[in-house]
Amino acid sequence: MSMTAETGPARRARRDGQGWALAASLVAALLALPAVAVVAQLLYPAGDVWSHLMQTVLPGYIANTLVLAALTAAGTFLVGVGAAWATTMLDFPGRRWLTWALVLPLAAPAYVVAYALADFFQAAGPAQSWLRAATGWSVGDYWFPEIHSLQGAALIFVATLYPYVYLLARSAFLQQSAAALDVARTLGLGPWRVFWKVALPLARPAIAGGVAVVLMETLADYGAVSYLSVQTFTTGIFRAWYQMGDRAAGAQLAAALLGCVLLVLMLERLSRRGRAIHAAGRREHPPARRPLAGFARWSTPVLCAVPPLLGFVLPAFALLRLLVERGGGQLNARFFAAALTSVTLAAIAAALTVTVAILLAYARRAAPGRVTSAAAGIAGYGYALPGSVIAVGILIPMTFVDRWINRMMVETFDIRTGLLITGTMAGLIFAYVVRFAAPALEATEAGFQRITPSIAAAARTLTASRGEALRRVHAPLIAPAVLTAALVVFVDAMKELPATLLMRPMNSETLSVLAYGYAADERIESAALPSLAIVLVGLPAVILLMRRIGQGRG
Repeated sequence: MSMTAETGPARRARRDGQGWALAASLVAALLALPAVAVVAQLLYPAGDVWSHLMQTVLPGYIANTLVLAALTAAGTFLVGVGAAWATTMLDFPGRRWLTWALVLPLAAPAYVVAYALADFFQAAGPAQSWLRAATGWSVGDYWFPEIHSLQGAALIFVATLYPYVYLLARSAFLQQSAAALDVARTLGLGPWRVFWKVALPLARPAIAGGVAVVLMETLADYGAVSYLSVQTFTTGIFRAWYQMGDRAAGAQLAAALLGCVLLVLMLERLSRRGRAIHAAGRREHPPARRPLAGFARWSTPVLCAVPPLLGFVLPAFALLRLLVERGGGQLNARFFAAALTSVTLAAIAAALTVTVAILLAYARRAAPGRVTSAAAGIAGYGYALPGSVIAVGILIPMTFVDRWINRMMVETFDIRTGLLITGTMAGLIFAYVVRFAAPALEATEAGFQRITPSIAAAARTLTASRGEALRRVHAPLIAPAVLTAALVVFVDAMKELPATLLMRPMNSETLSVLAYGYAADERIESAALPSLAIVLVGLPAVILLMRRIGQGRG
């Protein structure tokens, strides 16, 4: 009987599950390749350039990166948590509009906002021109903040990245028990002490997660810091890789940046230890909003309106102004070629990334265990890797393979093949898959979690294999989640700059590369159109997020 059972459905199910686990392991190994390649570079000497960097610019890279990360983290914490508390727990004019307007900066990458605001606030820009016209002052008669500075970069990062903290903090505040807050008030705590002593500690894990995402995005950025002349690890990687021609030094800088990211992840995990993100008690009713009166009733909406104005409305206005006044003739063949390349790359990356996410998520359900959980975990860490680190980690093994092929062809047929796979679209798409597998996996797993165990059990009884169950039963049910994941990856791939700059084939441009090239040449009026196109592409994902917010409370 046991032999019959083993050779029957149970044996097929076991082999089927092992197949899914094996496939998940292979995919996870590919996704981990860039990080492994970068870490392996620590075993090799970097030469004289690395010593030169350590004696000259490396201390500056470290100091600027740390200060920029600290300023951005502090700023996004204050803005994100303050806006989340105001729109969740207070009642004031315009609250409903501001609830979703505060999400708008997610549509604008930091480098696009940097281009727009730097032009808007420069000495010849509209802001200072209006100031001089209103006061009669001349240049030099007044002080004006300098955007091309470390503080200016921090301001731009705060204006564009605070929604990560805002969204998670707002969700945490909405989940908190009204009973806990009411008890705190009955004990004599005022509104400020209720927030500081009760609400903030309960929301701390969610807020820490949002700040961790902000820090990783700050460490990963290249376009904004490069344009604003702030020297960080990412600018050092590009300088060593391209200007100095020392790829070993660039790889070791990438390894150092990877260490910073892992430190952020470790600190974020430590902040969650022993704490769960859940309500403090049963939520018979949501927390009541406290109506504001007097000066606070009107100052609160003004303060809440400043972040989206600075992070989205003003940059969009500045870019539109440039396009209308000085951007004539930008709808040319170069723009359409870059747009087509961007859309093509993003669409292929979205399709492949979603496929990987479905495979990993379903393998975790079909063969639950350490192997599939580890595979999903490896994919989840990809989003924490900066694009420059991923690019370096892919270029290293690709260059090695190309050199091996070239050596074999020379020795065998006396034919030089050169670089066959390095600098191809395939490598860039692979970088996108590694970078954005995490959000796709999260959205896909959320779709699978909505499938009840009874449906999954029925699918197994009606089909011969788990693959058939996935195709015929699960796929239609998770389609909305998969489409959401594809949209998120598509938008993120359209905006990605560091990996694209390092890995794009010669003589090919995307919208992000085109905008960066124009901005680097101080042709901001020419960068306006591709920058606006990137923002418009990002709006659908933000609108989808706004609709989800609108379906919740307020």
